[in-house]
Amino acid sequence: MTLLLIASLFLPLFPLSAVLNGALTQLQSPAARCAVLLLWPQLGVALLQIAAHGVPPLFVPWALLTSAFYALRLLTVRDMGRWAGYLATSALALVWALAAGDTPIVDLRLFTFWFSLPPALMALLAHPLIQRFGAAYAGLQGGLIGRLPRLSGVLAVTVLTAVATPPFPGFFALLRLLHALDWTGMLAVLAIWLVWGWAATKLLQGFIFGTDRTSSIADIGRALTLAFTGVLGIFVAAGLYLTRGGL
Repeated sequence: MTLLLIASLFLPLFPLSAVLNGALTQLQSPAARCAVLLLWPQLGVALLQIAAHGVPPLFVPWALLTSAFYALRLLTVRDMGRWAGYLATSALALVWALAAGDTPIVDLRLFTFWFSLPPALMALLAHPLIQRFGAAYAGLQGGLIGRLPRLSGVLAVTVLTAVATPPFPGFFALLRLLHALDWTGMLAVLAIWLVWGWAATKLLQGFIFGTDRTSSIADIGRALTLAFTGVLGIFVAAGLYLTRGGL
């Protein structure tokens, strides 16, 4: 049980989830935030692997409540770095619901990766926004699609990936989770998923749409655009390949 409680720091459950989000807030480097979002939850899965006992059923409602709490917090957050951290916390808490069903450790690692890479990419995307506007804050500068089409396109696709829209791997991962839950758990996850989509719409409205208030600002380079596009393309291809036949 001790290992499971320690694991709840890395696969964050409230109130221990404050550790991860506090660390992300303190880190100033987007690259460091990206690394933490990718590596931190994998440590939690490793602890689940070596734990002597399985995940008790009590952890499932705890995980669902944590996920719902941070999903609702997304609706009030406008800073993109913090938004990415809250989304990761909400999604990674759901790993416990999957682990309670004796899911193979490889599937837990994949589920964790599907929901940690997109927020990590969002943490990186905050950097060009901070460089241009001083902050990655939704509503600070609207209508970016007119002046910064490449940055806007990459941001939109990354956000859609993060909230598990098809055909991105998170979509199939959530379908797998829904099959593992009873009807009350299914309804809870569907409600959380709906809130993610609502929060993503609000975030994109604050950055991409609305009145253009920017001056002459350079868009991100073609190389960076291709790099993000390539990563997301590989992400989708890998997800489709690894989840085939898994539903």
